[in-house]
Amino acid sequence: MEKSSAITVFPPAWLDHAGQRYRVVDLPQLLGDDLPRLPVVLRLLLENAVRHTGGDERVAGVAAIVDWLAHGTSAAEIAFQPGRVLMHDTTSTPALVDIAAMRDALAEAGLDPTVLNPGLPVDVSVDHSLGVEFFARRDAVQRNLALELHRNRERYSFLRWAGAVMRGVRIHPPGTGIMHTINLEQLATVARAEQRDGTLWAVPDTLIGTDSHTPMINGIGVLGWGVGGLEAQTVMFGMPIMLRVPDVIGVRLTGRLPAGVTATDLALNVTQRLRAIGVSGEFVEFYGPGVGALTAGERSVVANMAPEYGASSGYFPIDEHTLAYLRDTGRAPAAVALVEAYAKRVGLWYQPDSAPRYTRTIDVALDAISMHVAGPRRPQDLLSYAQTGAALAKLAFAPKPGAAAQFPGMPRHPIAIAAITSCTNTSDPALLVAAGLVARRARALGLTVPSWTKTSLGPGSPAAADYLAGAGLIDDLAAVGFDIVGFGCTTCIGNSGPLTEPIQQALHAGAIHPVAMLSGNRNFPGRVHPDLDLGFLMSPPLVIAFALAGNAEADLSCDPVQHRADGTPVYLRDLWPTPAEVAQALHAGARADDYPRAFALASANPLWHALDVATAARFPWDPASTALRRPPFAAIDEGSQLGRYSAYPLLVVGDDITTDHISPASAIPKDSYVADFLVARGDDRDDLNVFASRRGNWEVMLRAAFYSKTLRNLLAPGAPVANTLHVPSGVVAPIFEVAQQYRQAGDPVVLVAGERYGTGSSRDWAAKGQRLLGIRSVLAVSFERIHRSNLIGMGILPLRLPAGVNPATLNLAPGDRIEIDARPELIAPRCPVAVNIVRVSGATERLQATAAVETRLETALLKHGGVIPFILQKTIAQQRGEEFC
Repeated sequence: MEKSSAITVFPPAWLDHAGQRYRVVDLPQLLGDDLPRLPVVLRLLLENAVRHTGGDERVAGVAAIVDWLAHGTSAAEIAFQPGRVLMHDTTSTPALVDIAAMRDALAEAGLDPTVLNPGLPVDVSVDHSLGVEFFARRDAVQRNLALELHRNRERYSFLRWAGAVMRGVRIHPPGTGIMHTINLEQLATVARAEQRDGTLWAVPDTLIGTDSHTPMINGIGVLGWGVGGLEAQTVMFGMPIMLRVPDVIGVRLTGRLPAGVTATDLALNVTQRLRAIGVSGEFVEFYGPGVGALTAGERSVVANMAPEYGASSGYFPIDEHTLAYLRDTGRAPAAVALVEAYAKRVGLWYQPDSAPRYTRTIDVALDAISMHVAGPRRPQDLLSYAQTGAALAKLAFAPKPGAAAQFPGMPRHPIAIAAITSCTNTSDPALLVAAGLVARRARALGLTVPSWTKTSLGPGSPAAADYLAGAGLIDDLAAVGFDIVGFGCTTCIGNSGPLTEPIQQALHAGAIHPVAMLSGNRNFPGRVHPDLDLGFLMSPPLVIAFALAGNAEADLSCDPVQHRADGTPVYLRDLWPTPAEVAQALHAGARADDYPRAFALASANPLWHALDVATAARFPWDPASTALRRPPFAAIDEGSQLGRYSAYPLLVVGDDITTDHISPASAIPKDSYVADFLVARGDDRDDLNVFASRRGNWEVMLRAAFYSKTLRNLLAPGAPVANTLHVPSGVVAPIFEVAQQYRQAGDPVVLVAGERYGTGSSRDWAAKGQRLLGIRSVLAVSFERIHRSNLIGMGILPLRLPAGVNPATLNLAPGDRIEIDARPELIAPRCPVAVNIVRVSGATERLQATAAVETRLETALLKHGGVIPFILQKTIAQQRGEEFC
């Protein structure tokens, strides 16, 4: 290791391929016999460091990664510069609003606003705003898309403005698919040619995405992971991602999946296994002989759920399955050939017998995987598909006296929503085809879905409609209510639309505790619909089977799914397709040229191109808009929140507080004060859209912060939704009003939380809302990686409580204050921070927290007040020729 860590010479290396010479980073030459021992994800980070740095920085970066081999872990930092950025409409809107506001700030400072442009290619997929208003009808796609464009026309016009005036920003219209599926099918190159300083290079495709499920692209050998929108902004404007050389968890796969078991079952098993060992932010890499038994589609399902198993990545190396996927989705033969030649030349090609050095390893035997679901409230809570009833029985739900009799035939736990939704399980054609074959058999047997169940099919790509039609399965799916409702995230992100009338009536009467059955990746309470706190994750074909049963308590391992008209029972085994049937249907339906053709057709959407678009360099804000407002934190002098202070806790919460709790994405309740605010400004109470559609308006999002029926505020346990206690007055009021009272009095506030604070989606408004509430620090047992980064991006200091200390042991009472010594000169990565709990009695308890700050760049962001003032001050200094520190 000593010899390897002293590498200082980096001679030029070349790839000669198809008559062309490409410059490459020669990893085999650089590492020699050590190369097979280095995880592939670290090889990619090493390649990036060598290509993008020079001098002492290059030597230090290489040494940090090579020396990682000695211990399988490292505290050293490394710079990573991705090749591109991927966003969706509800993360790109606030990011682009920030940029528009920063352009205003530059103009007001006497500078040219047009200097502010992303320095990397940015792809934006408009996929997070499609609602399931129309379902179980042939024209659902057209109706839902038209309604989406009507509801979001102002915001979409803004996105088109950004795409027109900002260099390098490309907007993919609604209807083109889910961002991660688009990335798999259209955008990812795996390896590509790149001109650098007059030299043609061959380089790996790398990216970051402002969505936690960006690692789906790891399924075809592309290194990418999810970041918050704020971290993405730093990268967009020329700063690398500074990260600690990651710990890498190796997952060794052996065997092959049994007949009838799906990639979903594997993904749910991996999620449970990795959460059980406490994965939190590490990179995960799959290796071993079982990797070759999984198709690229199956790998992508497993990679997609990396955030659910707590990881930054879920990486599968490049191999023949990667090349097959590229060919099957219409990539040019020359591009596919370059991928193979490059991966083999630089040591990135998968070797089945390789056994790299990992920080930790687990073994997963594919042939031991069986059919599973996860739930009813967390994706890591693995169950046999036969155990949904047992899990629900533990809740001991009892209908109100006499209520159940009003709804004869409806079970206690009816399936309110059955949705084949999310990129997770709709990007693998085999899973959708399997669902279609279940529908075909159900149709042939005369089975139908109960009237109370809302069904929907929202594939990740318009190409899915083509291969399902080619396989003759569209009519079969429609016959059991699973017409395609559109090509977007739909139910997975909370855009499920209204529940059926029977469910609404029974729910209001207290007769039922309804459940959602989802092919997505998250089942947090309230995520898919504000009135649903129970949900199970499962494969698409199993979603259809449960939809037919209509009862979430059904044990489909032995109970009939349904009875035919003549009383004959139909069991799951009667509906489930064989692998040969799935393969035959795929062969009949899939055509490589469908992928680019369907994408091009969807991109030409005339409704999208008919939107009015401003063309000025500065966006023309409308002061009456309820969708887009210039945010107050996009200012040059926003200022640091570090310091020494005594604070009131604004909220005290427990474990597993998700970003859905902190900043919801689902429908805006008609009876909420958020609705009142919008209606007072002219909006229709019956058509308020979803919270996610308002992320361009800071006033709405401030009021939406912590608006969750399932969030329990330990400081005021009996308070109404999104209310808290104002300690000095003893009054319980909406959180944003209490925060304003504290601000006016000059009283700092903090938030206290338990484990895994900020788990879930990568929404930056979960941090922005806290900044607007005046929260200076969050003290938690642990943080999810992306939310921790977003807090820092908004200048909020995340502090890890010492071992054994949590909200329960702190037992904070009204009047207790928290003293924090976070003076800027004391803050450094992972530094100790003195915290005193000053009880209302006058007693003081001393703690030593740890700054959840990983890099020097994060420290600098905190000292400048966050990403936005950092970017503004840096840009101004550059324009004025001044030194920026």
